[in-house]
Amino acid sequence: MEIKIEHLNKNYGKQSALKDISLHIPVGMYGLLGENGAGKTTLMRILATMLELSTGTVKINGIDIKNKKEIRKIIGYLPQEFSVYPNMSVYSALDYLGILAELPNNIRRQRIDELLKQVNLEQEKNKKFKNLSGGMKRRFGIAQALLNNPKILIIDEPTAGLDPEERLRFYNLLSELAMDRIVLLSTHIVGDIEATCSKVAVLCSGEVVFEGQIEKLLQLGNEKVYTTTIMQNELNNFKKKYRVISIHQNGTDVSCRFLSSASPQKDWVSCQPTIEDSYMYLLSCFKQGVE
Repeated sequence: MEIKIEHLNKNYGKQSALKDISLHIPVGMYGLLGENGAGKTTLMRILATMLELSTGTVKINGIDIKNKKEIRKIIGYLPQEFSVYPNMSVYSALDYLGILAELPNNIRRQRIDELLKQVNLEQEKNKKFKNLSGGMKRRFGIAQALLNNPKILIIDEPTAGLDPEERLRFYNLLSELAMDRIVLLSTHIVGDIEATCSKVAVLCSGEVVFEGQIEKLLQLGNEKVYTTTIMQNELNNFKKKYRVISIHQNGTDVSCRFLSSASPQKDWVSCQPTIEDSYMYLLSCFKQGVE
Protein backbone atom coordinates (compact mmCIF):
# COMPACT_ATOMS: atom_id res chain seq x y z
CA MET A 1 0.00 0.00 0.00
CA GLU A 2 1.55 3.29 -1.10
CA ILE A 3 1.00 6.65 -2.76
CA LYS A 4 3.39 7.11 -5.67
CA ILE A 5 3.77 10.66 -7.02
CA GLU A 6 6.04 11.20 -10.04
CA HIS A 7 6.99 14.63 -11.47
CA LEU A 8 3.68 16.22 -10.52
CA ASN A 9 3.08 19.82 -11.62
CA LYS A 10 0.08 22.04 -11.03
CA ASN A 11 -0.22 25.30 -12.93
CA TYR A 12 -2.77 28.10 -12.83
CA GLY A 13 -2.16 29.87 -16.11
CA LYS A 14 1.50 30.94 -16.02
CA GLN A 15 1.74 30.51 -12.25
CA SER A 16 3.15 27.25 -10.86
CA ALA A 17 1.58 26.06 -7.61
CA LEU A 18 3.48 22.73 -7.54
CA LYS A 19 6.77 22.06 -9.32
CA ASP A 20 8.06 18.57 -10.17
CA ILE A 21 6.83 16.81 -7.00
CA SER A 22 7.99 13.19 -6.63
CA LEU A 23 7.17 11.30 -3.41
CA HIS A 24 6.62 7.70 -2.35
CA ILE A 25 4.40 7.54 0.74
CA PRO A 26 4.18 4.20 2.63
CA VAL A 27 1.88 2.83 5.35
CA GLY A 28 1.99 4.84 8.60
CA MET A 29 2.05 8.53 9.49
CA TYR A 30 3.65 10.73 6.84
CA GLY A 31 4.02 14.46 7.36
CA LEU A 32 3.80 17.22 4.78
CA LEU A 33 5.33 20.34 6.32
CA GLY A 34 5.49 23.86 4.92
CA GLU A 35 4.56 27.49 5.40
CA ASN A 36 1.13 28.79 4.49
CA GLY A 37 1.05 29.07 0.71
CA ALA A 38 3.75 26.43 0.16
CA GLY A 39 1.39 24.24 -1.90
CA LYS A 40 0.36 21.68 0.74
CA THR A 41 -3.39 22.12 0.36
CA THR A 42 -3.12 22.04 -3.43
CA LEU A 43 -1.32 18.69 -3.21
CA MET A 44 -3.87 17.38 -0.70
CA ARG A 45 -6.75 18.36 -2.96
CA ILE A 46 -5.14 16.64 -5.95
CA LEU A 47 -4.68 13.42 -3.94
CA ALA A 48 -8.31 13.67 -2.77
CA THR A 49 -9.43 14.04 -6.44
CA MET A 50 -10.77 17.55 -5.75
CA LEU A 51 -8.29 19.12 -8.19
CA GLU A 52 -6.68 17.81 -11.38
CA LEU A 53 -2.93 17.85 -11.84
CA SER A 54 -1.41 19.61 -14.85
CA THR A 55 1.36 17.11 -15.68
CA GLY A 56 2.94 14.08 -14.04
CA THR A 57 1.42 10.93 -12.54
CA VAL A 58 -0.12 9.89 -9.23
CA LYS A 59 -1.02 6.31 -8.33
CA ILE A 60 -2.71 5.30 -5.09
CA ASN A 61 -2.46 1.58 -4.41
CA GLY A 62 -1.65 1.18 -8.09
CA ILE A 63 -4.80 3.05 -9.20
CA ASP A 64 -4.25 6.09 -11.42
CA ILE A 65 -5.53 9.32 -9.84
CA LYS A 66 -7.57 9.95 -13.01
CA ASN A 67 -9.83 7.05 -12.00
CA LYS A 68 -11.67 9.23 -9.49
CA LYS A 69 -14.48 6.79 -8.70
CA GLU A 70 -12.10 4.00 -7.66
CA ILE A 71 -9.78 6.37 -5.77
CA ARG A 72 -12.67 7.79 -3.73
CA LYS A 73 -13.53 4.28 -2.55
CA ILE A 74 -10.22 3.95 -0.75
CA ILE A 75 -9.53 7.45 0.60
CA GLY A 76 -10.92 9.56 3.42
CA TYR A 77 -10.39 13.32 3.38
CA LEU A 78 -10.54 15.91 6.15
CA PRO A 79 -9.99 19.39 4.63
CA GLN A 80 -8.75 22.39 6.60
CA GLU A 81 -12.19 24.00 6.55
CA PHE A 82 -14.90 21.46 7.35
CA SER A 83 -18.54 21.82 8.32
CA VAL A 84 -21.99 20.24 7.99
CA TYR A 85 -25.50 21.59 8.48
CA PRO A 86 -25.14 23.32 11.87
CA ASN A 87 -28.52 22.22 13.26
CA MET A 88 -28.00 18.53 12.53
CA SER A 89 -27.03 16.25 15.40
CA VAL A 90 -23.70 14.44 15.32
CA TYR A 91 -25.39 11.10 14.63
CA SER A 92 -27.77 12.49 11.98
CA ALA A 93 -24.94 14.26 10.18
CA LEU A 94 -22.83 11.09 10.03
CA ASP A 95 -25.89 9.11 8.90
CA TYR A 96 -26.58 11.64 6.14
CA LEU A 97 -22.95 11.55 4.96
CA GLY A 98 -23.07 7.75 5.02
CA ILE A 99 -26.15 7.79 2.79
CA LEU A 100 -24.36 10.12 0.35
CA ALA A 101 -21.44 7.65 0.35
CA GLU A 102 -23.96 4.91 -0.60
CA LEU A 103 -23.23 2.76 2.45
CA PRO A 104 -25.89 0.06 3.03
CA ASN A 105 -28.17 0.72 6.03
CA ASN A 106 -26.88 -2.03 8.33
CA ILE A 107 -23.22 -1.34 7.55
CA ARG A 108 -23.71 2.42 7.89
CA ARG A 109 -25.32 2.24 11.36
CA GLN A 110 -22.77 -0.24 12.66
CA ARG A 111 -19.93 1.89 11.28
CA ILE A 112 -21.29 5.07 12.87
CA ASP A 113 -21.56 3.40 16.29
CA GLU A 114 -17.98 2.13 16.03
CA LEU A 115 -16.62 5.49 14.92
CA LEU A 116 -18.38 7.44 17.66
CA LYS A 117 -16.62 5.22 20.19
CA GLN A 118 -13.29 5.49 18.40
CA VAL A 119 -13.28 9.30 18.33
CA ASN A 120 -14.84 9.60 21.79
CA LEU A 121 -18.07 11.28 20.69
CA GLU A 122 -20.57 8.72 21.98
CA GLN A 123 -21.85 11.07 24.66
CA GLU A 124 -22.24 13.88 22.12
CA LYS A 125 -24.12 11.99 19.39
CA ASN A 126 -27.38 13.89 19.96
CA LYS A 127 -25.70 17.28 20.26
CA LYS A 128 -26.07 19.73 17.37
CA PHE A 129 -22.95 20.20 15.28
CA LYS A 130 -22.92 23.96 15.89
CA ASN A 131 -22.66 23.34 19.66
CA LEU A 132 -19.52 21.19 19.45
CA SER A 133 -16.16 22.51 20.63
CA GLY A 134 -13.34 22.96 18.14
CA GLY A 135 -11.75 19.69 19.22
CA MET A 136 -15.04 17.81 18.92
CA LYS A 137 -15.55 19.18 15.41
CA ARG A 138 -12.11 17.93 14.36
CA ARG A 139 -12.89 14.50 15.85
CA PHE A 140 -16.20 14.51 13.97
CA GLY A 141 -14.22 15.35 10.84
CA ILE A 142 -12.05 12.28 11.37
CA ALA A 143 -15.18 10.15 11.89
CA GLN A 144 -16.74 11.30 8.60
CA ALA A 145 -13.44 10.70 6.79
CA LEU A 146 -13.41 7.13 8.13
CA LEU A 147 -17.00 6.25 7.22
CA ASN A 148 -16.00 4.18 4.20
CA ASN A 149 -13.13 2.52 6.14
CA PRO A 150 -10.50 4.01 3.81
CA LYS A 151 -7.01 2.66 3.25
CA ILE A 152 -5.64 6.20 2.94
CA LEU A 153 -6.55 9.10 5.23
CA ILE A 154 -5.68 12.63 4.04
CA ILE A 155 -5.79 15.32 6.71
CA ASP A 156 -5.13 19.04 6.09
CA GLU A 157 -4.10 21.28 9.04
CA PRO A 158 -5.92 19.15 11.66
CA THR A 159 -4.95 20.89 14.92
CA ALA A 160 -5.65 24.53 14.05
CA GLY A 161 -7.47 26.14 16.97
CA LEU A 162 -7.15 23.16 19.34
CA ASP A 163 -6.05 23.55 22.94
CA PRO A 164 -3.04 21.47 24.15
CA GLU A 165 -5.22 18.71 25.68
CA GLU A 166 -7.31 18.28 22.52
CA ARG A 167 -4.17 18.39 20.38
CA LEU A 168 -2.61 15.54 22.40
CA ARG A 169 -5.82 13.50 22.10
CA PHE A 170 -5.80 14.10 18.36
CA TYR A 171 -2.17 12.98 18.04
CA ASN A 172 -2.97 9.73 19.83
CA LEU A 173 -6.01 9.09 17.63
CA LEU A 174 -4.02 9.65 14.42
CA SER A 175 -1.23 7.34 15.62
CA GLU A 176 -3.77 4.57 16.27
CA LEU A 177 -5.33 5.04 12.84
CA ALA A 178 -1.93 4.86 11.11
CA MET A 179 -1.21 1.32 12.31
CA ASP A 180 -2.88 -0.28 9.28
CA ARG A 181 -3.31 2.54 6.76
CA ILE A 182 -1.58 5.55 5.25
CA VAL A 183 -2.26 8.76 7.18
CA LEU A 184 -1.00 11.83 5.31
CA LEU A 185 -0.85 14.84 7.61
CA SER A 186 -0.38 18.33 6.15
CA THR A 187 0.53 21.20 8.50
CA HIS A 188 2.64 24.33 9.01
CA ILE A 189 3.06 23.45 12.71
CA VAL A 190 6.38 21.67 13.28
CA GLY A 191 5.17 20.23 16.61
CA ASP A 192 2.37 18.31 14.84
CA ILE A 193 4.90 16.51 12.66
CA GLU A 194 7.39 15.92 15.48
CA ALA A 195 4.69 14.39 17.70
CA THR A 196 3.24 11.98 15.13
CA CYS A 197 5.41 11.32 12.07
CA SER A 198 8.64 9.40 11.47
CA LYS A 199 8.95 10.58 7.87
CA VAL A 200 8.33 14.03 6.41
CA ALA A 201 8.47 16.03 3.19
CA VAL A 202 9.01 19.80 3.38
CA LEU A 203 7.45 22.06 0.74
CA CYS A 204 8.53 25.60 0.00
CA SER A 205 7.13 27.71 -2.86
CA GLY A 206 5.61 24.60 -4.43
CA GLU A 207 8.83 22.53 -4.38
CA VAL A 208 9.98 19.61 -2.23
CA VAL A 209 13.11 20.90 -0.46
CA PHE A 210 13.51 17.91 1.89
CA GLU A 211 12.19 14.36 2.14
CA GLY A 212 13.25 11.76 4.67
CA GLN A 213 13.27 10.66 8.31
CA ILE A 214 12.63 13.22 11.07
CA GLU A 215 16.10 12.44 12.50
CA LYS A 216 17.67 13.44 9.18
CA LEU A 217 15.81 16.76 9.21
CA LEU A 218 17.01 17.39 12.77
CA GLN A 219 20.64 16.90 11.72
CA LEU A 220 20.43 19.79 9.24
CA GLY A 221 20.62 22.24 12.15
CA ASN A 222 23.80 20.80 13.68
CA GLU A 223 26.37 23.57 14.33
CA LYS A 224 23.99 26.13 12.87
CA VAL A 225 22.11 27.27 16.00
CA TYR A 226 23.59 29.69 18.52
CA THR A 227 22.71 32.08 21.32
CA THR A 228 24.37 35.37 22.13
CA THR A 229 23.63 38.49 24.15
CA ILE A 230 23.64 41.92 22.53
CA MET A 231 22.57 45.44 23.43
CA GLN A 232 18.96 46.28 22.63
CA ASN A 233 19.99 49.03 20.21
CA GLU A 234 22.00 46.47 18.19
CA LEU A 235 19.01 44.17 17.58
CA ASN A 236 17.81 45.60 14.25
CA ASN A 237 21.26 45.34 12.66
CA PHE A 238 21.69 41.84 14.10
CA LYS A 239 18.41 40.74 12.48
CA LYS A 240 19.67 41.98 9.11
CA LYS A 241 22.70 39.68 9.36
CA TYR A 242 21.20 36.55 10.94
CA ARG A 243 17.92 34.60 11.05
CA VAL A 244 16.73 35.25 14.60
CA ILE A 245 14.53 32.47 15.98
CA SER A 246 13.69 33.97 19.39
CA ILE A 247 14.65 36.85 21.67
CA HIS A 248 14.48 37.36 25.44
CA GLN A 249 14.86 40.84 26.87
CA ASN A 250 16.77 41.44 30.12
CA GLY A 251 16.94 45.14 30.87
CA THR A 252 19.03 46.80 28.15
CA ASP A 253 20.40 43.42 26.99
CA VAL A 254 18.74 41.01 24.59
CA SER A 255 19.44 37.27 24.43
CA CYS A 256 19.05 35.97 20.86
CA ARG A 257 18.71 32.42 19.55
CA PHE A 258 19.63 32.51 15.88
CA LEU A 259 20.84 30.60 12.82
CA SER A 260 24.18 31.03 11.11
CA SER A 261 26.43 29.05 8.73
CA ALA A 262 29.36 31.38 9.42
CA SER A 263 32.27 30.49 11.71
CA PRO A 264 31.13 31.18 15.30
CA GLN A 265 32.33 34.30 17.07
CA LYS A 266 33.78 34.26 20.58
CA ASP A 267 30.59 35.38 22.31
CA TRP A 268 28.37 32.82 20.50
CA VAL A 269 27.22 29.72 22.34
CA SER A 270 26.43 26.67 20.20
CA CYS A 271 23.00 25.06 20.87
CA GLN A 272 21.53 21.63 20.26
CA PRO A 273 19.03 22.19 17.41
CA THR A 274 15.35 21.38 17.68
CA ILE A 275 13.25 20.16 14.75
CA GLU A 276 11.88 23.69 14.40
CA ASP A 277 15.41 25.16 14.32
CA SER A 278 16.44 22.75 11.57
CA TYR A 279 13.24 23.40 9.61
CA MET A 280 13.81 27.16 9.80
CA TYR A 281 17.42 26.69 8.68
CA LEU A 282 16.29 24.58 5.71
CA LEU A 283 13.76 27.21 4.58
CA SER A 284 16.28 30.00 5.08
CA CYS A 285 18.85 28.24 2.85
CA PHE A 286 16.26 27.52 0.14
CA LYS A 287 14.94 31.09 0.07
CA GLN A 288 18.44 32.53 -0.13
CA GLY A 289 19.12 30.19 -3.04
CA VAL A 290 16.01 31.22 -4.99
CA GLU A 291 16.44 34.86 -4.21
